[in-house]
Amino acid sequence: MKEMNVESFNLDHTKVAAPYIRLAGTSEGQHGDVIYKYDIRFCQPNKEHMDMPALHSIEHLMAENIRNHHDRVVDLSPMGCQTGFYLSVLNDDDKSGIEDVMEKTLNDVLEATEVPACNEVQCGWAASHSLEGAKEIARQMLEGRDSWSTVFA
Repeated sequence: MKEMNVESFNLDHTKVAAPYIRLAGTSEGQHGDVIYKYDIRFCQPNKEHMDMPALHSIEHLMAENIRNHHDRVVDLSPMGCQTGFYLSVLNDDDKSGIEDVMEKTLNDVLEATEVPACNEVQCGWAASHSLEGAKEIARQMLEGRDSWSTVFA
């Protein structure tokens, strides 16, 4: 296949085995800071995906709670294919540490009693949320915790 500009377009999605966490790339700033982008894959590509209300809620929950466990989060963004998220952090290439942060964050999701910022003032589609769906996604990801460091089957 032709080499693409987008890193994930060069990843053979038929060979990965979700759930996993992998370092997807780095970007170095002009002053030496490095942003590490992690592929946090919840679902097996082209076999399953997260439903939008559940994905939307787990996005809100993780985006809010991950910052309680890591002070250099740049961004947490859902993938358009609805199979996972990208996590960008500043100056942190400790994949094992990122796995621990994700475990703590997903446990926060399981303990949540409401979805943060789930209202028309703070959210662009406040009617599309599912706390129970988000908890089910978190449960499934945590059940696969032992495989997070293995990307390819």
